[in-house]
Amino acid sequence: MDLVPALEEPLRQPLKSVLGPATAKVMAEHLGLLTVGDLLHHYPRRYEERGQLTHLADLPMDEHVTVVAQVADARLHTFASAKAPRGKGQRLEVTITDGSGRLQLVFFGAGVHKPHKELLPGTRAMFAGKVSVFNRRLQLAHPAYELLRGDPEESVETWAGALIPIYPATAKLESWKIGKAIQTVLPTAQEAVDPLPDSLREGRGLVPLPEALLKIHRPHTKADIEDARSRLKWDEAFVLQVALARRRHADAQLPAVPRKPAPDGLLTAFDARLPFTLTDGQQRVSREIFDDLATSHPMHRLLQGEVGSGKTMVALRAMLAVVDAGGQAALLAPTEVLAQQHHRSIVEMMGELAEGGMLGGAEQATKVVLLTGSMGAAARRHALLDLTTGEAGVVIGTHALIEDKVQFHDLGLVVVDEQHRFGVEQRDALRGKGKQPPHLLVMTATPIPRTVAMTVFGDLETSVLDQLPAGRSPIASHVVPAADKPHFLSRAWERVREEVENGHQAYVVCPRIGDEEDDPKKSAKKKSPEDEAEKRPPLAVLEVADQLTKGPLQGLKVEVLHGRMHPDDKDAVMRRFAAGETHVLVATTVIEVGVNVPNATAMVIMDADRFGVSQLHQLRGRVGRGSAPGLCLLVTEMPEASPARQRLGAVAATLDGFELSRIDLEQRREGDVLGQAQSGARTSLKVLAVIEDEEIIAEAREEAAAVVANDPELTHLPALRTALDALLDEEREQYLEKG
Repeated sequence: MDLVPALEEPLRQPLKSVLGPATAKVMAEHLGLLTVGDLLHHYPRRYEERGQLTHLADLPMDEHVTVVAQVADARLHTFASAKAPRGKGQRLEVTITDGSGRLQLVFFGAGVHKPHKELLPGTRAMFAGKVSVFNRRLQLAHPAYELLRGDPEESVETWAGALIPIYPATAKLESWKIGKAIQTVLPTAQEAVDPLPDSLREGRGLVPLPEALLKIHRPHTKADIEDARSRLKWDEAFVLQVALARRRHADAQLPAVPRKPAPDGLLTAFDARLPFTLTDGQQRVSREIFDDLATSHPMHRLLQGEVGSGKTMVALRAMLAVVDAGGQAALLAPTEVLAQQHHRSIVEMMGELAEGGMLGGAEQATKVVLLTGSMGAAARRHALLDLTTGEAGVVIGTHALIEDKVQFHDLGLVVVDEQHRFGVEQRDALRGKGKQPPHLLVMTATPIPRTVAMTVFGDLETSVLDQLPAGRSPIASHVVPAADKPHFLSRAWERVREEVENGHQAYVVCPRIGDEEDDPKKSAKKKSPEDEAEKRPPLAVLEVADQLTKGPLQGLKVEVLHGRMHPDDKDAVMRRFAAGETHVLVATTVIEVGVNVPNATAMVIMDADRFGVSQLHQLRGRVGRGSAPGLCLLVTEMPEASPARQRLGAVAATLDGFELSRIDLEQRREGDVLGQAQSGARTSLKVLAVIEDEEIIAEAREEAAAVVANDPELTHLPALRTALDALLDEEREQYLEKG
């Protein structure tokens, strides 16, 4: 994070290398570590005490691990093989123990001599390798190892209590080799320039950065590790929040056209024809949005709300307000199916107000046009003309809206649906189509915990819709353990038939389409029965639809929907399902967002363990959209004790998306959630955990806002400026600027 000459020094350079060229090469290629500073910021993942051995029972399969353990016994076997026909083949089997569990190490051929001499019973060492199973027992084949020898002067207690840092490592470079490389460059930590302003650091009792780096890599006590981590967490939170605060500050300086709806215009006419009243939440959020639209700098707002909380209604009212004020509004949807659905439902909701310039159109009406990639040339020309002349106040489309040919008369508002599916470049290109920067409303149905919103969308103001409109029905969710209790699965299909007999419809969701070419190499390998459930290909739409039609759902009208179908076919399938002509729709996750069929009451998700928590929550939101209660069945073959089953249990236990997103985050690593907001940053979050460190993030945000308000250019804080430059290398700087 520091651009100081000593810390900027490359690890690999032609004349004098800080490390050996081979080590430097592996660090660059496998760990992304290029400079001395990068290496100092490669923190240990955990620490082992020499006297305390690792829990061997908890080792993950197929992962590269480092363990500290003691040799229990070692045996050399000879055997005959093709290479050594006279019984001269040698195999060394070493058993290591942590006092409770055991782990087998094996060495073959010429590789047995050194370990045979060194790994004597009682010897302690660090072992690194990939965990595999042989004869139902865990083993490491040809592990690298480093003997743990005590200093002759050292007492047993000191030796046993010493903390050994275990670094994130690769098969090409063991943890202890990384540790040795870090010890080589550790003296340069003294030259690290501290990005935290002195007043902040002293006020919060944080150790200086050089001291934190020494303590994290060479701790004497557990308190040293705590001191270092507290300090380094603050660095990460504060520098990121300063970046976001500067962006908020810069956005506030941009000019935008204030958009205030006309008193008796389109919005008033629309509200008058609504057959229901808006929820308190919708009214509150609408007020926040209208206040933003009335200002002379661009709105940047994130609107998050549960599936079905009425976000589209709030967005549509904002769009109509802008049209009222003489501007145009664009709604950007991630898929054609969704764009078509939005267009259909908005035209329906607006009625004659969507028929501007047509016979029967209302006086305040405007035109609502659709623009997607698969439209015919004539329809497309028409739509483009309506946009250029301003005839169309509202346009709904996919990324086809972003193309150069598309010109607006006066773009005042951009609404982006399902933010996480759009690249920043795409959002930026659309915003560039306004004469002045248009206002921006970003919508997501994936509930984001407050801290993630502050860390990733910290430059956007956030509005939350957390109550469901009246008339929405509760959704009952259950896990169906297909392997343990096959009769539960039979009952699931009976439930689907019952829903259809009662005049309703159902979805069946599968992870895969099923027309992929199977890789013959993959299927040739023999698998153990334990692997079968884990490794078999996920269930596919085409196969499942076929089995259901011939089996448990025989006689019902079953159709399929997936992403590789022609857009017209997809639209036709969705229309038939919406019209109630199809009983059961077997689909991939193309139905995850925006599909609205109130008569669909049941959903069966096959191989539910293959989906993420947020995705399951999104999918489930497709049922229970009418007055009849919804049912969601999560089918899995995972055993009861597995983490996958616990995850499904959590989804079945609550309908609160914010609660689920926290669970999801705690189980996965933040990287998945921070996604592109952290891309391009070599120093993205290493010690900061978004959920655990909520307080630090909130405090860092306040401190950062105060610092930027006083000194937007950070003129008086050169060290902080330097840290920002390191965080925002060019790619990331562009990302943040585009917002």
